[in-house]
Amino acid sequence: MVDAYHEEEVEGDKRVVLRIHPAIAPLKAAVFPLVNKDGMPELARRLYDDLRRHYNVFYDDGGSIGRRYRRQDEAGTPFGITVDGQSTADGTVTVRDRDTLKQDRVAADRLVAYLAERLRG
Repeated sequence: MVDAYHEEEVEGDKRVVLRIHPAIAPLKAAVFPLVNKDGMPELARRLYDDLRRHYNVFYDDGGSIGRRYRRQDEAGTPFGITVDGQSTADGTVTVRDRDTLKQDRVAADRLVAYLAERLRG
């Protein structure tokens, strides 16, 4: 556990990250509606319900999106899934990688397969 604990500077803020290998991380992903309106919470909840049939996932709609990401970084959750205005329009979500901070747009109906590919490695 000590080897997985990291502190780093990101955009002037201290970021604490528990870099547990994704295959053994207790939570595989967290689902966040960007805001609690415009159909985002409902879509986020549906995605959460679908994902939890396959993986241990977490749903969080409290506070700013940055704070939600940081809480999950500290817990070692490898992927953050954000439902935003584009999600309700075209059915895609943003998937953020905990370690690289890279963000990908992924079709919501491909999320289970997308996570499966990344959790294998």
